[in-house]
Amino acid sequence: MANTTSAGVAAADTRVLALAAEVTESREQDIPLLLLKLKGILNDSSLGCEESEKIKQDIYDYDLTRYCMLLLRQDHSRLHGGWATAAQLAEILSHCCVGFEVKEDPEEFHKKFLPSAIDSLLGLGRRLQSRFIRAVKDREKQDFLRWFQTVTDAICWLFGGHVRLAECVLQNDHFLQLLITDDVETATITMSVLHNILRVNSSVLLEVDEDTLHAVLDELVYKLSSTANPVIGNSATKLLLLVAKFGKQLVELLTARYKGLKRLLSKQWTGKGFDRDLNQLLDLLYSKQSNEKGQMQRQQQAACIIQAAWRGFQMRKRLKKLPQAVTTLQRSFRAKREQELQHLKKQKEDEALKLQMQLQRQRARRLFHERQLALLEIIHASQVNKYMEEMEGKAALTIQRFWRGYRARRNFLQQRQSLKEYKAAVIIQRAACKFLEKRRRRRPLSPWKDPKGLTDEQRLALQQKVDDYIKLHPASQMSEEVSKELHMQAQGKLAQFLLRSRLDQRAVQRRQTLLALVNTDVELLLNAPGLAETTEKDFDVFMSRSVPVATKARQSHNTLLKYTRWPWWKKLGDEFMEDGVIPDDALNAELGTLFIGGKKSS
Repeated sequence: MANTTSAGVAAADTRVLALAAEVTESREQDIPLLLLKLKGILNDSSLGCEESEKIKQDIYDYDLTRYCMLLLRQDHSRLHGGWATAAQLAEILSHCCVGFEVKEDPEEFHKKFLPSAIDSLLGLGRRLQSRFIRAVKDREKQDFLRWFQTVTDAICWLFGGHVRLAECVLQNDHFLQLLITDDVETATITMSVLHNILRVNSSVLLEVDEDTLHAVLDELVYKLSSTANPVIGNSATKLLLLVAKFGKQLVELLTARYKGLKRLLSKQWTGKGFDRDLNQLLDLLYSKQSNEKGQMQRQQQAACIIQAAWRGFQMRKRLKKLPQAVTTLQRSFRAKREQELQHLKKQKEDEALKLQMQLQRQRARRLFHERQLALLEIIHASQVNKYMEEMEGKAALTIQRFWRGYRARRNFLQQRQSLKEYKAAVIIQRAACKFLEKRRRRRPLSPWKDPKGLTDEQRLALQQKVDDYIKLHPASQMSEEVSKELHMQAQGKLAQFLLRSRLDQRAVQRRQTLLALVNTDVELLLNAPGLAETTEKDFDVFMSRSVPVATKARQSHNTLLKYTRWPWWKKLGDEFMEDGVIPDDALNAELGTLFIGGKKSS
């Protein structure tokens, strides 16, 4: 835990040794309260300057400061003492790191340990700031603000003792987050930290990178422009004045980067109670402007001359192109107007056609009803039902014919692509088979090559290998019964193979027959004429030539029509059946042994 070499030069303080041993043996949750004892050891009034420096050296050698730094990174809401303990540990850490010189490995102390300590303190300050902003009760807000002030004082004490840490504080992301806040109290405290940084090391702004410098200045100018609080305005003005007093380079940056800063300061913040600092800042900004005023006037005059020449050139160029532009504009206007007229004309034609079709449908419907009424007047009353049944049958036949034709055309369109792919695959396979057959025929037979003879030594060696293998792997002898049984099994498997091959051949023949039938039906559908050009000969091609089949189909259709006209009490129990589906019992009762839907009644 401790550096034994540094402890061996002089005897370490007994209190530090006891505390280090107690920290080592204690539980983790008890360590923060134990480390608070360092405050009493450091504040002992009886210690001299050399003794205080020796105690800080011992505290660092026994890694107690590193314990403090590591505890600052934890969640303090779960530790003993909470955020108050964290603030006290931050103060102890800053006092332990200032006022002594590390004798062994000072580079690690200055380049690794101190930047890590600054990062831990700034991280703790950021967490306290967020807790303060979220707090609701006044007592709680006061406590968080007091602890935040303690942590910022510890940060100022630390970089006050080590000047090179000012640059590390400015470039830390936590510090920029602390500065970028809308809260007045924490923003004022953070700007006071920045003020102390500039007082301790005024050249730090030129040592940091450009992005960090711009971020700090942007936030200060933003606070001046976005708030009316005089406390924020006073702190931001003092910081900008301190920046401007450092050198001309920063004054040039302020005047070039923030054009309206002088007007903002003179118009919004005059008479707010800090006019002295405000006037000094304005004098510095306007002194730079007065030096550049003559140069700016000359540049403005040159720019005006260049702009006038360029505008004249552009105007002359436009005047030359004006006739062509007018012609193009007229052409586009006429084309657009013609397009609109065509659209209106087409719209009127569509409306007229729609109205004409509607009138034709109404006229046809009226003629149909008149013809129906005339026929009903002619037909005897006893023949009306028969006539209506015939009309319904004809209508059903017409609907079925159109539906079957539509379904066949739809299925054909769906299968056309697959049929094309199938034919293409057949053509490709046929060509590939022909190519392979030609290649097989062209392949020349390899000439017979006599085997090379073996020498006597090779023959003896080979014979010796064969004898050795036979000795190692003797052949198993098989009895006559076993050989007969194997022979019978082979005969049975051979018979099964031959039977299966015959069945496969029959299945292949059946598939080829079905494929030829499908191809014939497809060719008939492809060559079939339209409905308007169909004749009786064409109709006979698609009709069944079997009189019993046609008779049974007609009887099945009449049965379906009768079932649809049944009264409701005959259809009880059919609520869950699909529309258009008739139970097999009803069909069997009407048709007897009629073959319907692939089922035959027994």
